[in-house]
Amino acid sequence: MATRLGIAYHDVFLLHGTEDHIESPARLRAIVRRLEETDWMPRALRAPVEAASREELEWLHDPSYVDEVRLVSQQGGGYLDLDTVATSETYRAACLAAGTSIQAVREVMSGRLDVVFCLVRPPGHHALPGRGMGFCFFNNAALAAEAAVRGGLERVAIVDWDLHHGNSTQEMFYHRGDVLYFSVHQAYRTGGRGLFYPGTGTVDEVGVDAGYAKNINVPLPGGATGQDFLTAFDQVLLPVLDLYQPQLIVVSAGFDAHYADPLGEMFCSVMAFHAMASRLVDAASRLCGGRMVFVLEGGYDLLATANSVEDCLRALVGEDSAHTDDLPPDPMAQDQAAVHRYLDHAIAMHRERLHL
Repeated sequence: MATRLGIAYHDVFLLHGTEDHIESPARLRAIVRRLEETDWMPRALRAPVEAASREELEWLHDPSYVDEVRLVSQQGGGYLDLDTVATSETYRAACLAAGTSIQAVREVMSGRLDVVFCLVRPPGHHALPGRGMGFCFFNNAALAAEAAVRGGLERVAIVDWDLHHGNSTQEMFYHRGDVLYFSVHQAYRTGGRGLFYPGTGTVDEVGVDAGYAKNINVPLPGGATGQDFLTAFDQVLLPVLDLYQPQLIVVSAGFDAHYADPLGEMFCSVMAFHAMASRLVDAASRLCGGRMVFVLEGGYDLLATANSVEDCLRALVGEDSAHTDDLPPDPMAQDQAAVHRYLDHAIAMHRERLHL
């Protein structure tokens, strides 16, 4: 049976932010334009777009913080931190992004759709319970996973392949066993010289209490290639998913690990994102009836991000990559040597800890 693929999008997501900020409306416009040019928008089913209720936001965010985002937006905007700037429409867009991610889970759990890709902004995986940071206001992917648990699921997996570690997602579920969090990310500058934003996500951050061994980080220095990300999938993530047996997979789908991205130092190609999505398709088909929700996170090179989203959609319906000509430059040999030291260490630590 053909995969019932849904895309969730609304023009309200374009109203947040300014054109001179790196997390600008131009990101979504580029994605939507690419998907219209390649007929994905009319081809996919339209998933519902609905604002999160106050109660839903407070599942994981402090009431006083929800008030802060609302009031700052009502007053015309302002800085939550140096990177995270609200405008007059931020609260509206952020509520819609969170609610759309929640509704995507409900569509998949109901069986109306098999997989949904949420084209939302602002992104979410840095938004802490009581503080916005890293361009993020409410944690869309975490709220989606929480909706699944409150809807009756006992085991949900969040897979985060964004360039940056999802510090908020980790914090929200660190003590819980009903949501597993996996992240492969840049944690160190090229060669291992210094921490990379946000400074969390080490291999030893493994969860506590019921969440012990349900928090899995593969931190890498700059210079990692798509093959390195896939090795983390093959050697750690996929065996972990087989062990955990999730009933739904939520993906924090950021594309800033692409080699053209201005914020990162990684060497992933569009094809790497296609390959990661394809591996998750196989895992979801085997473990949870194919049920997945993808939530857009980062990605700041417009062409690379748009093409990567298109390739993910192709992977979700079993089609080959459309961007086999997207070839990254070769990383420096010494940088790759550092990547492999960190990667091999993370693999060994997790496989020993989890008896994989």
